[in-house]
Amino acid sequence: MSPISRKYRSFSWKETSLRVACDKFDLVTATVVARRRELERYLARHPEFQRSLTPVDLLEDAPEVACRMAAAARLTGLGPMAAVAGCLAQYGVEAALNAGCREAIVENGGDIYLASDAEVVIGLFAGKSPLAATLAFRIQPKEMPLALCSSSSLMGHSLSFGRCDLATVAAKDAALADAAVTLVCNRIRREADLEPVLEEVGAIPGVGGILAVKNRRIALWGRLPELVRNRDTASVQKITRHHEAQADAETPTISRLAQCIPIKKSNKKVLH
Repeated sequence: MSPISRKYRSFSWKETSLRVACDKFDLVTATVVARRRELERYLARHPEFQRSLTPVDLLEDAPEVACRMAAAARLTGLGPMAAVAGCLAQYGVEAALNAGCREAIVENGGDIYLASDAEVVIGLFAGKSPLAATLAFRIQPKEMPLALCSSSSLMGHSLSFGRCDLATVAAKDAALADAAVTLVCNRIRREADLEPVLEEVGAIPGVGGILAVKNRRIALWGRLPELVRNRDTASVQKITRHHEAQADAETPTISRLAQCIPIKKSNKKVLH
């Protein structure tokens, strides 16, 4: 069956770079900007919240966006800003759903929150790994709403202390998925780290599933959407780049994205 054609539009505001598939594009982007402004006002009063690499206590009048980020920080042991991109993406989708939309997909720099009554395919890009753009997830309506947050120690501008080619975390809470995937990338420096790190991070309440790539090895933990093979030869050109203006497109660049055919799914194991 051919994948549904969706129109993805790009939007950038300060450090936020979105790809959005939703009939309420203006509502989604306005919501993300409003929450971002709310967070910035809070950061002006609580600069430690922005600088810290470990959890910090909130001020008594902290806004909800900061509370969501702080909750993810407490669960992962990281600073709250590790959760910001995923958190904002979820706000955009929630606004669309509350307005009656049947589908809303928001990617914010590799961190996705999505809800749809139709199948969605999300490709994975692992940089210079031999696996590069060979894999994707096929997500069914019953699995959504869902956060799929991706990160890499070797690509992008995010701070990382590891050497992981690519990690993706699935969860119902995008702030948690964003922080947890940062933790995975921080912990993985060699292939032998894959299994113990996924077991460690998978034990965090709320983490649903994890994929991590190091060189030629893929580790999978927990419940993930169906893993499929990426046959989209244009995947690399679809990667969202920070503050890059992009034309509207029929296919998205969601945390590195695609069209695919099935391959065998595996759980809690390392594939060679």
